[in-house]
Amino acid sequence: MGMEGLLQNSTNFVLTGLITHPAFPGLLFAIVFSIFVVAITANVVMILLIHMDARLHTPMYFLLSQLSIMDTIYICITVPKMLQDLLSKDKTISFLGCAVQIFLYLTLIGGEFFLLGLMAYDRYVAVCNPLRYPLLMNRRVCLFMVVGSWVGGSLDGFMLTPVTMSFPFCRSREINHFFCEIPAVLKLSCIDTSLYETLMYACCVLMLLIPLSIISVSYMHILLTVHRMNAAEGRRKAFATCSSHIMVVSVFYGAAFYTNVLPHSYHTPEKDKVVSAFYTILTPMLNPLIYSLRNKDVAAALRKVLGRCGSSQSIRVVTVIRKD
Repeated sequence: MGMEGLLQNSTNFVLTGLITHPAFPGLLFAIVFSIFVVAITANVVMILLIHMDARLHTPMYFLLSQLSIMDTIYICITVPKMLQDLLSKDKTISFLGCAVQIFLYLTLIGGEFFLLGLMAYDRYVAVCNPLRYPLLMNRRVCLFMVVGSWVGGSLDGFMLTPVTMSFPFCRSREINHFFCEIPAVLKLSCIDTSLYETLMYACCVLMLLIPLSIISVSYMHILLTVHRMNAAEGRRKAFATCSSHIMVVSVFYGAAFYTNVLPHSYHTPEKDKVVSAFYTILTPMLNPLIYSLRNKDVAAALRKVLGRCGSSQSIRVVTVIRKD
């Protein structure tokens, strides 16, 4: 592409937002901001609990802490800009800012795809091969899984971001979305992008199929193992171990399936924005809540920390009273 095309692409874009002309922007801001605060707080608390409590220093919780790190970064990619646009008349985003948003979004969503698949493998080893669990899920393997997830996600970002942003944009600069999602950006291109969209569709399906295959095979073996168990306590423990992960996978992959797998005939700009809001805003909030509410170890660690804080506060109050 020549210098003229590069200069043309260097101008800013305009994000129309989740709702193009909201009747109550203040109310929408309050709702989104509340979700954002809860998501950040819940994920940071989850990370700190796993770091502080020795009982949570296991492969499962190490992977869970990485999921919380991804969710924290993930929601920070889109929501702060969305909140800014709700309060400001200037809803522009620079060409570079849009490219960075696309790259980080693709990296994080791809990383979560792979990480959730590897977390299913962790549950498979824990339920089906408990005696070999310390060997098969040692620290080196866990680090390899995490690095592999980040690298796998970033490959998607490195492949798709430069190609997407290299198209000439000679139509309206208004992106009918609240962030730079690739399908919404491609609609501004003045050349045919159908071949690229087909290749991107195949890439996204592949990104989904690899972790989904790991998840399906892992849980098939888990179900067979649980079915052979005679003790009801063993079945209950196995179900408790896997239920939170199954819920998170269902929520995340359900939205991803709509976005990346369903044909274009099923898509409308309004539906796309709602689904995108679900997995970019709500999912990062739901993931730590699902794990904390349904996991006894995490709940116990939280009570322990809160108990320490309460005890420290009581000691300070007693000390102040005695001094007086």
